[in-house]
This record gives sequence, C-alpha cells and structure tokens, in this order.
Amino acid sequence: MKKTAFAAFIAFWSSVLTLLAVSVLMPTATLAESDTVYSLEEVAEHDTIEDCWMAIRGKVYDFTDYIPQHPAPPAVIEPWCGREATEGMTTKGYGRDHSAAAWEQMGSYQIGVLAN
Repeated sequence: MKKTAFAAFIAFWSSVLTLLAVSVLMPTATLAESDTVYSLEEVAEHDTIEDCWMAIRGKVYDFTDYIPQHPAPPAVIEPWCGREATEGMTTKGYGRDHSAAAWEQMGSYQIGVLAN
C-alpha cells in the first residue's frame, strides 16, 4: 500500500511540474502582438516565398516558416503571398475549403489584424 501511495504521489507532482514547465516554455502572443494593425499595403511588401504574409478574414499571418511544411508545393502558395488570401484559403483554387485543422493551425502564425 505504501508503494502505491508513494507512486501516486510522485506521479501527481510529476504531472504538476510538467504542466508548469510547459506553460512557462510555450511561446504566447501578447495582446499587443496579436492586435497589431497592418494595412494591405504593408502586407503587400511581403510577397515572396522567403517572406510570405497573407491577410485572411481580417487577420494577418506570416506563413514564411510554414511554407516548407505545407503539403502542396510552394508554387501553389506563392501567388497568395502579400495579398488578401481568403479566397485561396476557402477554395484552394478549385472550390474546396481547407480542413478545420488547417484553419485552427493558422492561429499560431497570426501576427496581427488587417486595417479596415
């Protein structure tokens, strides 16, 4: 019984410390970062695969680091760099929306919002 209680005690505190470490080490966007307002002109300055920003549904994303991970070749994404790309995201260029997982994953690449 003592060994079981001790194992449970160690497991509990290991879990607590792991959660604490993860919360400290995870990068989080501050309110100021996520509320940075960009104009479409500013987004347009980032129109290459090496520096690819997109505006989608009123939010601005920097997909530069994601492009090598994208399942489609970079040539598919490049025309949308530096542009309002909601159409590209909702149609994939042929009428089919991206998956819910893709929409969710975009959040980690958001750098601001689009100016009205």
